[in-house]
Amino acid sequence: MRTTTDADVRRVFDRMADRYDDQMRVWERRLFPGSREWAVGQARGRTVEIAVGTGLNLPLYDADVTVIGIELSERMLELARRRVARDGLGERVELRQGDVQHLDLPDGSADTVLSTFTMCTIPDPVAAAREAYRVLKPGGRFVLAEHGPSSNPIIRAGMRLVEPAFVRFEADHLTRDPRPFLEQAGFRIESVSRMTRGVSFRILAVRP
Repeated sequence: MRTTTDADVRRVFDRMADRYDDQMRVWERRLFPGSREWAVGQARGRTVEIAVGTGLNLPLYDADVTVIGIELSERMLELARRRVARDGLGERVELRQGDVQHLDLPDGSADTVLSTFTMCTIPDPVAAAREAYRVLKPGGRFVLAEHGPSSNPIIRAGMRLVEPAFVRFEADHLTRDPRPFLEQAGFRIESVSRMTRGVSFRILAVRP
């Protein structure tokens, strides 16, 4: 299968940024209801949100959570900045353009790292998981709401059939299971919930 590069991901999300929110709301209503709210609800303290996108999560954080949002696509980041300004979140949200595979953050500086529907698009998800591990304090949590290969073999086969087109046009690896990447990075997976025919993953992982 064709692999993606940072340039591919940037180009895809610059192009789809203006319709991203509407598109995600449709998919989430059908396949991932409540997953975004669940993920944000696990955040504590200083939180790094990788691939923050247009900032859909930002209004959902508790008032005592501070967020550093990292995003590769400048167009997505522009929309996130508008959301921060509109919702008055500037005092506790900082947005940065950057590559989540190479975070410009100190070791052990975060209490939480959060990812919602992003590991599927990162060219090197192991590198992103290792960076999440590096910036977390010992005992810090990596919280993920993601999609992955269905537990239903018929649905899983259909996902694999259409996956090359999704990778090419959406930079989206439909059957990428996030758990092995976390384990390779050194995380201890505390809990995994799978819903909607096993396509939806909710994962809590801890840096020992």
